Amino acid sequence: MAASILIVEDEPAIQALILASLKRAGHVAVAAGDAESALQQINSALPDLILLDWMLPGMSGIELARLLRNEERTRRVPIIMLTAKGDERDKILGLETGADDYVTKPFSPRELIARIKAVLRRGAPQATEDPVQIGGLSLDPSTHRISAGDRPIILGPTEFRLLHFLMTHAERVHSRTQLLDQVWGDHVFVEERTVDVHIRRLRAALETSGHDSLIQTVRGSGYRISAVPSAIV
Repeated sequence: MAASILIVEDEPAIQALILASLKRAGHVAVAAGDAESALQQINSALPDLILLDWMLPGMSGIELARLLRNEERTRRVPIIMLTAKGDERDKILGLETGADDYVTKPFSPRELIARIKAVLRRGAPQATEDPVQIGGLSLDPSTHRISAGDRPIILGPTEFRLLHFLMTHAERVHSRTQLLDQVWGDHVFVEERTVDVHIRRLRAALETSGHDSLIQTVRGSGYRISAVPSAIV
């Protein structure tokens, strides 16, 4: 599944190379040449991952990383630092600032794509193409197919994204607000009750195969998917 990736890089040639590589890999990529432009992009739409150059004009990449990690809205967005600084102390500083990985220039596009995939798998598994399975229900994001044994399950695009997110975060309870941010996007303004409508549609689609019970309501908290029966529904 395509991830939305923000590239914060002030060197046009490197920026263009990364943009082309990410688009070939199937991701949706946008670029910013400095921290101020990056913040504008982030305020408009939260990306799945940020590629952040250490040396930027004005606010440095390290300062921007600290700022993002100190804000509730952005603190969980994965960050990969891009830098020509290869000293171990610099790597430690980047990681201690909150970066999830550290890529030293020059780097190959293949290495960068591999690092991105690894970080997304850890921090945003719903943005990867990895198939997921729970309680006999299988979902393959690369083919956009869902099955319960040999029986195909047909879902609309929103219900598919909702199920994919829940399955890649199995057993975790997510509030309506969190689901809106992760499935609809935090820049989309819809009522929280919209989540309830799509949960009902999702359960109805899964009912014929008996998998509707996987989608559990946790009173006062939100929703989760679990193969373990729950007394709180």
